[in-house]
This record gives sequence, C-alpha cells and structure tokens, in this order.
Amino acid sequence: MTKLCVILGDQLSLNTESLQQIDKSQDYVLMAEVKSEATYVKHHKKKVAFVFSAMRHFAQELKENDYRIDYTAYSDSNNKGSLFEQVKAFCEQHPIDEIVIAHAGEYRLQQDIDSWQGKLNIEVTVCRDNRFVAEQSFFDEWANGRKQLRMEYFYREMRRNHNYLMEGKEPAGGKWNYDSQNREKPPKDLDVPEPTKFTPDDITNEVLELVAKEFDDHFGDLNDFHYAVNRTQALKVLDEFIEQRLEHFGQYQDAMIQDEPWMYHSHISFYINVGMLSAQECMDAAEQAYVSGQAPLNSVEGFIRQILGWREYVKGFYWHLMPDYKEKNYLNATRDLPELFWGSDTKMNCLKQCVKETKENAYAHHIQRLMILGNFALLAGLDPEQVNEWYLIVYADAYEWVELPNVSGMILFTDGGLLASKPYAASGSYINKMSNYCQHCEYSVKEKTGHQACPFNYLYWDFLIRHRDTLQKNPRMGMIYRTLEKMDGKKIDHMLDDAASFFERLSKNEEV
Repeated sequence: MTKLCVILGDQLSLNTESLQQIDKSQDYVLMAEVKSEATYVKHHKKKVAFVFSAMRHFAQELKENDYRIDYTAYSDSNNKGSLFEQVKAFCEQHPIDEIVIAHAGEYRLQQDIDSWQGKLNIEVTVCRDNRFVAEQSFFDEWANGRKQLRMEYFYREMRRNHNYLMEGKEPAGGKWNYDSQNREKPPKDLDVPEPTKFTPDDITNEVLELVAKEFDDHFGDLNDFHYAVNRTQALKVLDEFIEQRLEHFGQYQDAMIQDEPWMYHSHISFYINVGMLSAQECMDAAEQAYVSGQAPLNSVEGFIRQILGWREYVKGFYWHLMPDYKEKNYLNATRDLPELFWGSDTKMNCLKQCVKETKENAYAHHIQRLMILGNFALLAGLDPEQVNEWYLIVYADAYEWVELPNVSGMILFTDGGLLASKPYAASGSYINKMSNYCQHCEYSVKEKTGHQACPFNYLYWDFLIRHRDTLQKNPRMGMIYRTLEKMDGKKIDHMLDDAASFFERLSKNEEV
C-alpha cells in the first residue's frame, strides 16, 4: 500500500502529523508552488517570497532526511496551477492507495481537500493540525452554550491544562493577566535592538527573481529581504528575542515609535504560522527566561498569552464559526477601502507610517494593526470584506484562520460582541499616548474640530453618534455615551460636519 503525503506551504515541520503516517522507503511527499494559492488574493511580494523560499528549504530538509519528495516550483513546465490538479497528476503517474494531509489552516482550502476522495476515488486521510496545542474539540466544548466567547477565560483554561506559568492551581504571581503593566509610552531615548536578519542564500535569491518577474503587480517592496527561511534560522530569531527583547517586551508591547517598525516584539509569527517553530518550544523558552530571572513576569505572561491565549483562541474561534462568520457585518459598514491603504498620500502621519512599514516589511506589530489601521477602518465604516482581504494580502503572517477573527471580531466588531466586549474605537489621544507619531503630523492631536484637527478626534465621535442606537446599550460604552450627552450641541455639529467633509474627500481618494 503506497501513500502520498501532501505538505502545504504552512506545514513546514518534520513533526507534521501527516509525515508521521508514511514510510520513507516506499511512500511519497508532494509539495507544490501553485498559482491558485499564490494568487487567490494578491499577496505581498515579500509574503510570496518568504513562503516559497521556506518551502524550498523545507523540501531540501526532507531530502536530507531521506523522504521521497516530488517538488513542483512555480515556473516548472509540469505545474498544473492548483493543488488538486497537481495531486491528481501525480496519482495518475503513480499507484497511490491513500493520500494523507494535515488539516488545512483555511476553510476554503479544507473544503477543496474534502472533495478529493470523491474526485480521485482514492482514500484521503486528514490528520490533526498539530501546529496548535489544543484540539479543535477542546475549543468547541468550551464554546458551546456561551453567548460571548471571551479569550481571557479560554486562556485561563489553557494555562491550567498545559501548566504554563502556574504555581500549583494558581497563576504565577497571583494574577492571570499583567496587561495593565504592558502599556508604557516609550521614552525618547529608548534604544531598540535590531531585528535578527539573514543574508539571502542561492535558493532565496532564485525565489526573489521569480517573485520580481511573476508577481510584479502585487503590493509591497521586495528589496531588503532578510527573513529566516529555515528552522535553524528561525530558532536563532527565537533565541535572540529571548536574549535581547523579551525583558522589555511587556512594558513596550503597545508602544509605537516613528521609523521603528520592529520594537521589542518577537517577530516569530512568520515562523510559527508556517510550522517552522512550534508553539510549545516558544512558550517553553519564554517560561524558562522567567524561571531563571532573565525576564520579568509581565513580559513572559504577555508573550505566552499571545500564543496560548490569542493564537489558540482565534484558531478555535475561526473553525467553530465558519463559514457563516465571514458574512457578518453588525455595524453595516459599506465604505470602500481608500487608496491610502495602498500607499497614496495622506497627511495623517500615523497611517502613513503604518502603511509605509507594512509595504516595506509585510509586517506591522499588533497595536499598529489594531489601533491605527484597524481603528481607522472601524471609525470610517470600511467594508469588512475589503478590509479582511487587505489584511490577508499585506502581512506575511496572515492566513485566514488568524486574520479573519482578529479583523472581523476585534477590529471591526462585525459579530456584535461575540469576540470583543466592545468596539476598539479610539480618538487621537490614544495614539498620542502610545506613540510619537503625532509629533510629526500635519494635524494637531489637541484640536477636536476644524481643518487642523486630528481626523481621529472627530471621526471617533462621529462613529459613536452614527451607531448610538446599536452601541449605547453596551455596558462598557455607557460612560462615553453619558459624556456625549453632556457635550455642547454646536461642538457636535462641528464634528459631524468635519467628518462629512472628510468622508467626501476620502470617497474621491483625495489627500486627507
């Protein structure tokens, strides 16, 4: 009985469960750089380059470990253009009795895989996606019967079950969450360490040439490609994060500084989301840094929460609620995504910086994504489908299982509070508190109305007024609506006029 193990571009681990099901001496492994996956949205050039290079390096690793691998590059003459057609062609040329594959990370792809057995008349075994700590059944059991699916409570269950940062039955330090210590504004003289960088090797340079030729109309810069593309390099990124940045990660994880895109973040989301690093080894390294006194509890807890909390939670949330979740639009947002998200001129410095760094790096840290880019999308009422597609396109760590819950649920509040307890809406004062962007802006964050006023100020109140009937019943929004009720009527009229003028210019893609 001969098996074919199909490895997807985000399953680059020798520990992938599907690989454990095959016999190296007689079975095959198939990997392919197919057009349908590279172009179903027009992914950032660096994202395509990263995934293709990582795939080629992993194929090399498989060969070194004596797997019989069939690898199809993007420009190969026998490339069929889709994963199914590539698998079909291989099965027509070889006597395959069973196909094994780890569960896909995206709903649309898993739907396709689920149709293979009927189309090919070959048994297809879908294995667990062991890039994650928890089984989907654990999330489903936790979520069933709950009206609100709050990450914090899921996270506590995960901490207990997997014994991270626990002292017996209690959390280390006596608290589950140290987020209140993780919101410090960065000082002017903050010396941010350089990110870990690698010089492209021959394999990566070939991929860069391919992407420059075949994906020239995609968003993003391709120059200065310095990312890890194999497990050895990814482990170095993790090690240097623990050594150089974890100590201050907590206190500055929400901070933003002009021309400092990397800050104290780990930059491992690229690698953990393609299987190059495991969730457990990343958390183990951070926990050991706490035990040894190398990093404080607030930093280590914040880092572990991003993995054992958010990463596990959004994956479970996604599969629990798809496919209906993708269609939700609680606030009836319909405005088209403006050109400034693709790099057109804007006087709003915070947006300019975040889009610029996204274009350059296929990366922005979570507060840039949530409280600058996402906050604007929320306040402006941008269409959820277009916003989701943008986030999926521009970030190298973006796959729908992680992107959709974060964007639809946390950023855009499309589910009416299933994920987040309230919309993450904020005025310019928050941006000024957590960054130095406002110091370099043409607008004044202190002005609430008028042509010099920071647009986030009047857009914030316009958003609250626009959705008053929907949001004022939210218990976490009561105080802000009571403030609105006390506000001078003329001031409100000025803000609404400013917002209307702003949206008119935005609709015409004029500079705002």
